[in-house]
Amino acid sequence: MSAAKKMPGPESVILGISGASGAIYARRMLELLAGAGVQVHVIVTEPGREVMAEELGVSEVTAEQLIGRGCENLIFHDNGKMHDSLASGSFAVDAMVICPCSSHTVAAIAAGLGDTLLLRAAYVSLKQRRRLVLVHRENPLTAIDLENLLRITQAGGIVSPASPGFYMQPRTIDDLVDSVVGRALDLLGVRHDLPIRWNV
Repeated sequence: MSAAKKMPGPESVILGISGASGAIYARRMLELLAGAGVQVHVIVTEPGREVMAEELGVSEVTAEQLIGRGCENLIFHDNGKMHDSLASGSFAVDAMVICPCSSHTVAAIAAGLGDTLLLRAAYVSLKQRRRLVLVHRENPLTAIDLENLLRITQAGGIVSPASPGFYMQPRTIDDLVDSVVGRALDLLGVRHDLPIRWNV
């Protein structure tokens, strides 16, 4: 699979991984961010760990198990540790993405909750006016989901549904994954050479 280009863009990003199906999106996101030289602060919820174990066969959330090698750019944080640097608006980070993002996480962010590190980091991103991208993975959506997504959008967040494009004529599951992840990387400002562009 194609790797991300090391070009100007965000130097540090928070990657939240929640309990929605689509752990493959998180793994690809990690691969590309690490390949781009971005420092990635990773927060995984307990349901997120369970989904990764089921969908990816990951027994432990480490760089070695997720991307197949050690990587000093990846820093893993405990979602239950509220006295973490990521909980403070004074901690320097450029953007945050939650990929995949469950409807439960969407609802908590929309309500302004901050009782876990992931939720607190998302709250801080909004209050500091930093880029917050949610790769929402749910289907179908209830009126409650739509209202929550609207509230987050109005607060400054960006909703990027895990909805792959087909105009690039995908041939594999990896192509579909790259379509979703590449769009999220665009929104974060991370340059890449994934073939997801519309060519006329």
